[in-house]
Amino acid sequence: MGLFRTAGRAAVVGSILGRTQRRQQQRFAAEDAAAAAAAGNQPPPAYLPVPPAPPPVPAAVVDPTDHMLAQLKQLGELKSAGVLNDKEFQAQKARILAR
Repeated sequence: MGLFRTAGRAAVVGSILGRTQRRQQQRFAAEDAAAAAAAGNQPPPAYLPVPPAPPPVPAAVVDPTDHMLAQLKQLGELKSAGVLNDKEFQAQKARILAR
């Protein structure tokens, strides 16, 4: 029973809001027509069209050298932090440089 009451209230509120919106649109249209008549029936100012969006910028080409340098820098930081010993560092460095 409560569901039907809620749905009925929603329908009534929706119809009231719809009528209010239509009356406001009619009033605004009448005000616009009166303002145009008072201005001597001049056409509304021309608006500039919105320029089209610029084409997407292509993704930058990743230089493999930059990637390799970043990996070597990270590897050096791991070694200086004590995560890698000299033997592990040399092995990983050789693997990166071999690419």
